[in-house]
Amino acid sequence: MIHASPYVEERLGHLIGLLPPAPEGWVRAAQEIPAFRAMLDDIVVRAEADEAFRAEVLADIEAAIAEAGHEPEPRAVDTLRYLIDSSSEA
Repeated sequence: MIHASPYVEERLGHLIGLLPPAPEGWVRAAQEIPAFRAMLDDIVVRAEADEAFRAEVLADIEAAIAEAGHEPEPRAVDTLRYLIDSSSEA
């Protein structure tokens, strides 16, 4: 294992400190990811356990996401569809 010298760590810290703060939207999105991922996982687990629920979700993924309290944005819809399809192949 290679260990960085204290000088390198201090220099990296200094350089990072010179960077501008992350845009507020990026920070907010990063904070929302864990809850969003948990919501997707919950829907997938329920869909795996209940065929009728799975059929409902696949019939209207946007509604399933909205009912879970999240905005049914295209990426969320595509991700949930992929996760449910992947879970049925396993």
